[in-house]
Amino acid sequence: MATAASSLTIASSFSEPRIQICSSKRTSLSLQYSIPYKANSRSRRRLVVSSVSAPKVELRTGPDDLISSLLSKVANSDGGVTLSPEQHKEVAQVAGELQKYCVSEPVKCPLIFGDWDVVYCSVPTSPGGGYRSVIGRLFFRTNEMIQGIDSPDIVRNRVSFTALGFLDGDVSLTGKLKVLDSEWVQVIFEPPELKVGSLEFKYGFESEVKLRITYVDEKLRLGLGSRGSLFVFRRRQ
Repeated sequence: MATAASSLTIASSFSEPRIQICSSKRTSLSLQYSIPYKANSRSRRRLVVSSVSAPKVELRTGPDDLISSLLSKVANSDGGVTLSPEQHKEVAQVAGELQKYCVSEPVKCPLIFGDWDVVYCSVPTSPGGGYRSVIGRLFFRTNEMIQGIDSPDIVRNRVSFTALGFLDGDVSLTGKLKVLDSEWVQVIFEPPELKVGSLEFKYGFESEVKLRITYVDEKLRLGLGSRGSLFVFRRRQ
């Protein structure tokens, strides 16, 4: 899980809510009523108005609604494993809308620090590597995927699992964060450390990832890997 396990990434941005009004389809309202009026002294007629067409308006209230929608789409999906291709597209669309609320220099936002659950990845095997592959999931049931970012530049990734239905274990990575520009960061990880039962050892080699931070606030972070993988992180309570 050396290289692949290091693919847990970071994402970020923060913004003030704004209001968007999106008009869509027009709907027909049936308004049947009559208006009496006097045509002349000899006769009285009625004018009948049958229908009026009015626009249907959809209101969307900034990032809070987008965050709720995004989290509901990835809930109970095993980090994205159980989602269909169409559902992955829906997640990407909402994330694309949310990143419009990103601050101009998210790498400088202090909200990136803290402990986060990795609740989604568009490539579900990226966090956890072989342990999260189709074959790996037959033997290793993922319990948690966590990323911690400690000021000023330490990144901690950990995937905990149950092996063969009864052995608890985890694989972890510790890395050094380097800012590349206003949105991109690089993390160089030490070799992974594996714990299973009473066994504990390091294996493999150093690894490296690059990530574009696209949104962060008190609840959520988003990130895009250098190969296009989308990550969703939810702050741990």
